[in-house]
Amino acid sequence: MSNRVVCREASHAGSWYTASGPQLNAQLEGWLSQVQSTKRPARAIIAPHAGYTYCGSCAAHAYKQVDPSITRRIFILGPSHHVPLSRCALSSVDIYRTPLYDLRIDQKIYGELWKTGMFERMSLQTDEDEHSIEMHLPYTAKAMESHKDEFTIIPVLVGALSESKEQEFGKLFSKYLADPSNLFVVSSDFCHWGQRFRYSYYDESQGEIYRSIEHLDKMFILFGMKMTTLCLFHHCTLEADNLYSRFHRSKDGEEFCARMEHTQSITHTRFR
Repeated sequence: MSNRVVCREASHAGSWYTASGPQLNAQLEGWLSQVQSTKRPARAIIAPHAGYTYCGSCAAHAYKQVDPSITRRIFILGPSHHVPLSRCALSSVDIYRTPLYDLRIDQKIYGELWKTGMFERMSLQTDEDEHSIEMHLPYTAKAMESHKDEFTIIPVLVGALSESKEQEFGKLFSKYLADPSNLFVVSSDFCHWGQRFRYSYYDESQGEIYRSIEHLDKMFILFGMKMTTLCLFHHCTLEADNLYSRFHRSKDGEEFCARMEHTQSITHTRFR
């Protein structure tokens, strides 16, 4: 048996974010210094996987809530953009490289997940093509730098899951979510608003376009606060921008929640 350590390179460094370790560190420090720690310690965060030029400052609000002193394992759930996938997939490597420092995959947890028979293995090519997980690695490294030798990551590529699969994976991961030393990172799109995305909803009563988008954001956040963490996998599959397009059709968050509760649009949402 080979003991060779297999590494996934930081394939999007130099394009989606800088490949310079010192420059990247300074950027992350700058963004994090501008936000407040208001919900620390977070048990799960949702953050964007766009290029850092577009979403770096936004992602800081999520990663500022991470407490490195208690976090020992970080599950990173990212949607598949390049390969068709009806289940979830695990990486085939041991190390994820970042310009800051290398991140180790938790092979013990990977072994437990693999034994369930619910997962596929992604090839190194698929792994390095995909950006939804990688875009969270530098921020993960930065948030955990004070305890960088004391944690592992569990990257999971999420496919287009059926209702039953969402339930199965939600149940499987619920036991890990119950452990306060585990953190879940859900990778989401930043914004798909505009003609190029065929989605340009604009409520003129709110004033300027950015005011309409801001209002929609706040209404969606209120809706999201009514959901439990069982929605994490559905969010990762559907992604936030698609939920936005459903959400804006209702007059307000309460009407939307009532409608969603009685449909199968979000199958395993639990409303408080």
